Amino acid sequence: MELRACGFVIFRRLVQKPPPDNIEFLLLQTSYGEHHWTPPKGHVDPGEDDFTTALRETQEEAGLGKDHLRMVDGFLQRLHYQVRGKDKEVLYWLAELRDPNTQVVLSDEHQDYRWAKLEEACKLAKYQDLQDTLTAAQRYLETRGKQ
Repeated sequence: MELRACGFVIFRRLVQKPPPDNIEFLLLQTSYGEHHWTPPKGHVDPGEDDFTTALRETQEEAGLGKDHLRMVDGFLQRLHYQVRGKDKEVLYWLAELRDPNTQVVLSDEHQDYRWAKLEEACKLAKYQDLQDTLTAAQRYLETRGKQ
């Protein structure tokens, strides 16, 4: 059976910088394993839908609830990879932090967090599919803003 996780690529816009340099992505550093960096995400509980999982995990891992976020329509990334010999699918929606000064509150699953522009975020997110997801989010925000 395929493992399934859901989360949000969360970004904030800095008012003092012009686009596209005003976009920063939130990455959390795990407190286990390789201490990798990832957006908030987690496994789907039995009977739970994917979007509800993304909201719950974001609240649990970063202390950011539905009221803190503005969902960006039309963006959904599906990642597929293997974890310890099992297939895993991760779904990421895109959400903007309504107030860029809102504090992130980490759970014990994470030891650090960082707001990073795309280049730094891609360096932190060492997996190619996550780098591609962050790049796709940045491009989506840049092109969507020009429509």
